[in-house]
Amino acid sequence: MRHTQNTGNARETPVGKVVLGAATVAMGLIAGVFYIFACAVMPALARSDDRTYVEVMRHINTVIQNPVFFLSFMGALVLTGWSAWQLRGSASARWIRAALVAYALVFFVTVAFNIPLNNALAAQGDPSALRRHFEGPWVAWNVVRAVGSTVAVAFLARALLVCGRFSRSA
Repeated sequence: MRHTQNTGNARETPVGKVVLGAATVAMGLIAGVFYIFACAVMPALARSDDRTYVEVMRHINTVIQNPVFFLSFMGALVLTGWSAWQLRGSASARWIRAALVAYALVFFVTVAFNIPLNNALAAQGDPSALRRHFEGPWVAWNVVRAVGSTVAVAFLARALLVCGRFSRSA
């Protein structure tokens, strides 16, 4: 059996590195979703009248609930957790754990703030009042998600670099 690392850590396996890579990709996709909402979607919608704003956000909130998005959104959490478990004790473990904490906070913000705001926007009512209740808080919490998931991507990228640095054969 070929020894592929010089850290002496038996947990740093090829499968663990593949899971870490997959976690990084899934996290990057989710960070990109939150980023594009912060940089383009919400500023563009801000230029709309209240009825159009509410209607478009309702459509987005419906359409985004699809298997591809859920695979990335849940996959980022599950794959990062799996990677943290597989590579525990490795040179990259602390970076993976940091990414898991950062994304767990993003996940919490989504469930505790953004989703309830989405649900409130789905209710019947005056578009102006609905928008007034929704827009400011949703945009602010989305920026928190964009920053948190981007930090998680950075931590996972660092973990990949550390993992690669210590896994080369001597």
